[in-house]
Amino acid sequence: MRGITRRRAGFVAAIGAATLLLTACAGNDAGGGEAAAPELELSDEPVTLSFTWWGNDTRHAITEELIAAFEAEYPNITIEPQYTDWAGYWDKLSTSVAAGDIPDIIQMDEKQLSTYASNGVLADVGTYASILSTEDFPEAVLDTGALDGTQYGVPVGINSYTIIANQDLLDQYGIEVPDDESWTWDEFIATAEEVSAASGGATVGTQSWGFEDGGLNNWLRQQGGSLFSTDGKVAATEEELSSWWQLLLDATAAGATPEPAATIEREAGGLAESFTATNASAFGPWWSNQVQALREASGQDLVALRVPSVEGAPDGWAYYKPSMFWSGSAKTEHPAEVATFLDFLANSEEAADLLLAERGVPANEAIREYITPKLDEVNQTVVGFLDDLAPEIGEAPAPTPPGGGAIETIIDQHTQQVLFGEMTPEEAAASFIEELQRALDDAAI
Repeated sequence: MRGITRRRAGFVAAIGAATLLLTACAGNDAGGGEAAAPELELSDEPVTLSFTWWGNDTRHAITEELIAAFEAEYPNITIEPQYTDWAGYWDKLSTSVAAGDIPDIIQMDEKQLSTYASNGVLADVGTYASILSTEDFPEAVLDTGALDGTQYGVPVGINSYTIIANQDLLDQYGIEVPDDESWTWDEFIATAEEVSAASGGATVGTQSWGFEDGGLNNWLRQQGGSLFSTDGKVAATEEELSSWWQLLLDATAAGATPEPAATIEREAGGLAESFTATNASAFGPWWSNQVQALREASGQDLVALRVPSVEGAPDGWAYYKPSMFWSGSAKTEHPAEVATFLDFLANSEEAADLLLAERGVPANEAIREYITPKLDEVNQTVVGFLDDLAPEIGEAPAPTPPGGGAIETIIDQHTQQVLFGEMTPEEAAASFIEELQRALDDAAI
């Protein structure tokens, strides 16, 4: 389930149109490659940089504190904040880009990185190396922000997809959780069924899944597959996809997950209204950086567990996903100041003291070591969870190709149709591949 409200059904056409508009107006020269590195010399004159990000009220407040701290250190640089929630962020950004008003600093998501990079919007931050250091970022993590050897984003935090368990509810109903280092999907669903039965229906076993690409990526990797190929095509097969939706249908029929209408109603409400946050389910699929917000909302003991696997899953199917990236505009008139602000965000202890783990466990290993003792118990547990998972982590999935951001709405629509019996899993799988590939093809025009 999503931690914040996503775009709803009917936005696919808008996404495609925005991508085409972005392509037409931004030009096709990528921000890095063979272009000469800019002269990075800080100006003594007043400089104003625009900075855009998505988030909730807590993130906005923290980010404004970051800006104030930076401006205190660099009094001639003014950071102009531009922020919104996730639901409107990408429409707003694509409209700004199409109008030629590209923010100087952009909080970027993996699913959108290639779209904006391939259309010349994002700078090659590798050319900022004289100011922006990336030496404390593991190569495998840093590479998640690179495309064809050009660095378009600096990873902010690392995440892993998880199953969040409400230990208080499990204790209340006397439910023993299988070992998450070896549990299977069948064991997970059987445990969720136990919760539903033991509570007399007062608590559902687990939230439904199937509304975003994190869970799907894990499922495909457990099958030895992938969502996208390295050449930017849809790689998932109809068999892999239909088995994913069939698993959800079977779990719903068994009473392990909520009724479809209840699931969709909660989906529209975001994290605060979710089954997990309201203690209406014992389990739920979430990203690891959402544990803190979920725990604060629920007021109960929520813990992160590994995702169940299929029998015979290959080693290395788990992966780290960057929570987001810091990116710069390829069109900025102030690359030195942009590099300086990015370096402050990525490498300074002052920024780390404010950010802590709000945007995920820091991808910068030196900063992660510095802030871990300062974190509260919950976030220290998340750091420990990610560290324990490290030996099981494989290579990152192939980058999301241009146009691939449409996957969020496409998954959402198809899962709803499967749950309400409007499509069989097999029909949904074929339709999903067709629609997603069309989105990729349209973005390549």
